[in-house]
Amino acid sequence: MDDRIFKYLNLTLVFLYPVAWGAPLISAGLLPLFGVEKISILSGIASIWDTDPSLALVVISFAIAAPFIKVVSQVAIDFWSSPILPKWAALLLARFAMADVFLIALYVAIVKGIGIGRVTTEWGIYLFSACVISSLIVTLQNARTSP
Repeated sequence: MDDRIFKYLNLTLVFLYPVAWGAPLISAGLLPLFGVEKISILSGIASIWDTDPSLALVVISFAIAAPFIKVVSQVAIDFWSSPILPKWAALLLARFAMADVFLIALYVAIVKGIGIGRVTTEWGIYLFSACVISSLIVTLQNARTSP
């Protein structure tokens, strides 16, 4: 496959990640932690910040900073030949970015399993998952084709 496809796929992630952060991930009813009906990454962080700022910083690090830094670093390499991060760091960030998708899925499964309330997935979870998976594919492709 042409490497330009992966370069431009990665560039689109610079714009899609911020949309995914604000997009609704789940709709929830009767959940004590979140006082909102539709939960996005940003609204979730805001709710968590009120009760546990340290946990909110962890979520910010892995759900926002890690994937975005990795993507921007790769864009810098692709378009300006100027690496911001070493390749091993980009691969590490890709693995951390995938962890938050797992945690969201685990949260939904736990809430559904104990029957506290009603939880349904929204379109944002698919957009965010697609961003993370696309970013991982780009990272793996770059690792495969780099000397």
